Amino acid sequence: MVIYLGIGTNLGDRDANLRTALALLHERVGECLACSSIYRSAPQGFVSDNEFANIVAVCQTIHSPEEVLRITQQIECDMGRTQKSENGVYHDRVIDIDLLKAYIQKPETGNRSEIEHHSDTLILPHPRMQERDFVQVPLREVETILHHC
Repeated sequence: MVIYLGIGTNLGDRDANLRTALALLHERVGECLACSSIYRSAPQGFVSDNEFANIVAVCQTIHSPEEVLRITQQIECDMGRTQKSENGVYHDRVIDIDLLKAYIQKPETGNRSEIEHHSDTLILPHPRMQERDFVQVPLREVETILHHC
């Protein structure tokens, strides 16, 4: 499975936070196939003086979407995130990793099939990713990178 992840941070050394998250994703989720450049933006949905640094990474994984969610939540915890956003209430965060979308690659044809997943804890594709420039801009970049590979 190939999974697209949105990663953001607006506390501490943001560039270092992104590098650490990528290293942990590589170690725990799977090989990183592509990563966007950093997209910087003001917070959305809450007020803060801290600008966000966001990237989109694409990883090859043997894990199910629910397993990737569990792994990414553990990475957030290991990196010092103490609270999740709930009911649309957002706040500053050292790291945030969102599962955006996932595909199964069919070896016999080379075609890919998008995974649709709906559970109490995870919806794929991410229901709000189309509304967010901090996701869409880096997402287009990684899709261009992958298209040229």
